[in-house]
Amino acid sequence: MDDALFIHRIHFAFTITFHYLFPQLTMGLAPLIVAFKTMGLRTDNPIYDDAARFWTKIFGINFVAGVVTGIPMEFQFGTNWSRFSQITGGVIAQPLAMEGVFSFFLESAFLGLFLFGERRLGRKGHWWAAFMVFVGSWLSGFFIVAANAWMQHPVAYTRLPDGSFQVNSFWGVLANPWALLQYAHVMSGAVITGAFVMCAIGAFYVLSRRHPESGEIFLRTGIVAGIIACCFQIFPSGDLHGKYMAQHQPVTTAAAEALFHSEAGAPLVIIGQPDVEHQKIDNPIIVNSALSFLIYGTPAAVVKGLDQFPQDQWPTNIPLLYFAYHVMAGLGTLFVAIMAVSAFLLWKRRLFQTKWMLWVLMLAAPFPYIANMAGWMTAEVGRQPWLVYGLLRTPAGYSNNVSAGNGIFTLLGFMGMYALLSVFYLFLLRLTIERGPGGPEEHGYISLSGGEA
Repeated sequence: MDDALFIHRIHFAFTITFHYLFPQLTMGLAPLIVAFKTMGLRTDNPIYDDAARFWTKIFGINFVAGVVTGIPMEFQFGTNWSRFSQITGGVIAQPLAMEGVFSFFLESAFLGLFLFGERRLGRKGHWWAAFMVFVGSWLSGFFIVAANAWMQHPVAYTRLPDGSFQVNSFWGVLANPWALLQYAHVMSGAVITGAFVMCAIGAFYVLSRRHPESGEIFLRTGIVAGIIACCFQIFPSGDLHGKYMAQHQPVTTAAAEALFHSEAGAPLVIIGQPDVEHQKIDNPIIVNSALSFLIYGTPAAVVKGLDQFPQDQWPTNIPLLYFAYHVMAGLGTLFVAIMAVSAFLLWKRRLFQTKWMLWVLMLAAPFPYIANMAGWMTAEVGRQPWLVYGLLRTPAGYSNNVSAGNGIFTLLGFMGMYALLSVFYLFLLRLTIERGPGGPEEHGYISLSGGEA
């Protein structure tokens, strides 16, 4: 592989991975904040309004960090991936522009109203501000997913004489079946992150006996949202997305499962180590015929292996794809188990006294981030060696006039800046959590650092 191409890929992978730490939490928290505001209106209990204010501070901190880390990615389309932008800009620029012009401004404008205008808006107006923040954040996620989904499964385009792509139906791009399935999967993953983070902070408050009443509300809300989102993530969203990928990207499915040879009654490999050189899996633990059943609904179905495709169409890093996919799937199964046990203890009214379970919930907070990153890695590594699946190979899209040395220099610069941003982010997060939920703000608005403004 060309050194410059490798550096550009690592550069974008780093910036987009770091960036996605923040929007997955904001998108996951947005509907939960609306739920708190709704309960506050229905019960007239101020503790729900306090909870909404507290989590909006967390939302605001992540929103700002997401904006700061998101801007450099857009510039990279013109610096590191200019040929890709030139060839595909006629299609992907449209959903990306819609995200910036409509959903981002919708979210940011109403977030400002929600943070600073509670007394002026009144309780019902404040609820609508929260709801519009939710709409804006989820609409933003849809436009981004639609752009990515077109790269995975290109539809509604025309190829011009110069080789570039032009959209022939904007609604066709938005209604791309891959986009709809991927969006459902991505957003349920975001809710899982929001639910686990909420449960973690709730468990911390209950265990430390600081704001225990708020902690119990956080746990109840997080567990209810978490068990629904975790189940939805596996079925139907994960199941349907996996079947659609097997239909339209069968080589990706074969590589993710390390299925080197076509097989009737193909097994599902729970764990093992793919050996690409010898085209086998070492030390496998398998469930016979399970893969055939999951994809085609019958244990006797034939699943295409990698031997059915030319090697130049195989994903370029099969071990990475295999492990990313299995980390995602394994953690998703673990999340269902954690939330199921938590929901059972909550139903039995024993959760708040069961310290070991509270510790599990508190320490589990990082794992949804890992699962979401592994999921995106599965999608992006699985699409290789294509930038636009079946139409544009990755080496044809990078800026070949930007050297590897320039790429390394800017990558190191981003790493340094993001390290400082991480310190500042964690400081604000810790300060907000230590101060905890409070009463109504005296001046009618909220400071992002957690105190009165």
